[in-house]
Amino acid sequence: MTNKRIAEVRNKLRDLNLDALLVTSPVNRRYLSGFTGTAGALLITLSNNWLITDFRYMTQAPLEAADFTVVEHGLKLMETVKELALSAGIVRLAFEQEHVVFSDYSVWKALLGGIQLVPESGIVEELRLIKDEAELAVMRNAAVLADITYNHILSFIKPGVSERDVALEMEMFMRRNGASSTSFETIVASGERSALPHGVASDRIIGRDEFVKLDFGAYYEGYCSDITRTVVVGTPTDKHREIYEIVLEAQLTALAGIKPGMTGREADALARDVIARHGYGECFGHGTGHGLGMEIHESPRLSKTGEIVLKPGMTVTVEPGIYIPGFGGVRIEDDIVITEDGNTLLTSSPKELRVLG
Repeated sequence: MTNKRIAEVRNKLRDLNLDALLVTSPVNRRYLSGFTGTAGALLITLSNNWLITDFRYMTQAPLEAADFTVVEHGLKLMETVKELALSAGIVRLAFEQEHVVFSDYSVWKALLGGIQLVPESGIVEELRLIKDEAELAVMRNAAVLADITYNHILSFIKPGVSERDVALEMEMFMRRNGASSTSFETIVASGERSALPHGVASDRIIGRDEFVKLDFGAYYEGYCSDITRTVVVGTPTDKHREIYEIVLEAQLTALAGIKPGMTGREADALARDVIARHGYGECFGHGTGHGLGMEIHESPRLSKTGEIVLKPGMTVTVEPGIYIPGFGGVRIEDDIVITEDGNTLLTSSPKELRVLG
């Protein structure tokens, strides 16, 4: 698996007339090498693969990064990069411009001297767009963790419990069942706060006859899941039911229609047009979804500006919502993988309106 990824990087280097790529993004470093440590860089040339890290990882790194020669650096990592680059005859060295601050670039440029630093974008990220079967297997497990967490938390949500306590219980449950952490800060937003699209858990006490929006995910073996469900505690009003059913219709319509060959903008319109048709277009201000994988937000984007064409193997969320300030909001979200003729759900929690006592 890793050998194939390195081969694809080398093909891109040849296409761009580059001698090597310096990988400093922790996510891209793990994707290409398998190394899970918190420090280090990859130097990939047309014939060599080096993982440069420090003393702390000299036992761990060779075990995880079998396709790389592990090199221990001294006080400064970039001095070792320079030594290796000169020994390999590197003239044009690409770096990940989105992951390098200008101050670091300035230091690197002065240190590397005659080696030309070439800013490049998306060399590794483009490879990460399409998930292979091993990645999808891990993501299915991450999705299962999210699903069983939702089922678990339903009995915990009740009037008098704080949003923060609900979030803590969800996070502890995910960790107890195999997650290394959460995919992002857990969102638990109740009552009027459910109108906040990213209303992370607060000290607010859950009341009666109100929405509770739960947006969460499990970070499992390097990959993320991301699911949202909205429930009502107490007795739902006609307004609660109306908003919920519109969002559910929008989400189901998108799930039924998303397929390879359409752009992210076209996929977004499937859900957005339903909500607009019911008169709530102004209450849906974010995109219908986003890519996910090793990071919680990746390409492609399902939004008004999403122009990337969907292809089999891409994994995205589908998460339309309606948010009404002063009243509340609903979002329903699932993770899917694009297939040859449509898409398949990764998450599978029930989506009918759940009313809790």
